[in-house]
Amino acid sequence: MSESLTQPGPRVTTAQKIDAAAAEGRAALIGYLPAGYPTLQESIDAGIALAQNGCDIIEIGIPYSDPVMDGPVIQEATSLALANGFHVSQAFDVVRAITDNTDAAVVIMTYWNPVLRMGVDTFAKRLADAGGAGLITPDLIPDEAAEWIEASDKYGLDRIFLAAPTSTPERLALVAKSSRGFVYGVSLMGVTGARSEVSHQAESVVQRTREAGAERVCVGIGVSTPEQAAEIARYADGVIVGTALVAALRDGGANAVAQLVSELSQGVHK
Repeated sequence: MSESLTQPGPRVTTAQKIDAAAAEGRAALIGYLPAGYPTLQESIDAGIALAQNGCDIIEIGIPYSDPVMDGPVIQEATSLALANGFHVSQAFDVVRAITDNTDAAVVIMTYWNPVLRMGVDTFAKRLADAGGAGLITPDLIPDEAAEWIEASDKYGLDRIFLAAPTSTPERLALVAKSSRGFVYGVSLMGVTGARSEVSHQAESVVQRTREAGAERVCVGIGVSTPEQAAEIARYADGVIVGTALVAALRDGGANAVAQLVSELSQGVHK
């Protein structure tokens, strides 16, 4: 493959998938799974199962040794992946395998240090070459993202920043302006994990982020049931599910992932 890309970029964007879902009168369903868990091939199989059973967008997480946002279920999964020898470049193999076999938009979710270590331009090019749609960067704020903004523009990648309940109007405006694809609305402060009910702050985060200029806001953290997915789908452009899917993969493999995402898909269709 040539090292130069005359028209670099993903085959499908997150905005296209969210807008297509909206045209069907529903929210988009976004599923997260870590690369390399429990093995590389099983993470690929599970990612394909997500797309085949109702996920519009798939987040592939890069296992990281010092997570600040991940709850215990995801921490345990990523620790096992690292113990089994996962390395960052394998995330592109997972993205490529999913994009080759499905029509989902696939993004990588990663802390910023692995991107810096590889080199921002190199990372962005490899992601684009793999058919990836973009990057979610939970610990990178737009103020410090000049190099990533440049690389994402160069390779046509979505850049997805986070909006939180504590974000000021000024912060939300900067996040909305700097993001491309969608803004990741954090429904509550704290680490990821399934919860018995959706935070009452979630709807406010969506409303305030839209008022700040965001075209699309998807909500994650704490979503684990079809009922919770349906609740968020009332006001958000997309519903993000992570911990519950990782637990399903842990307990029942790709088949359990397929079953759960099928149920969650029914939730967003309501």
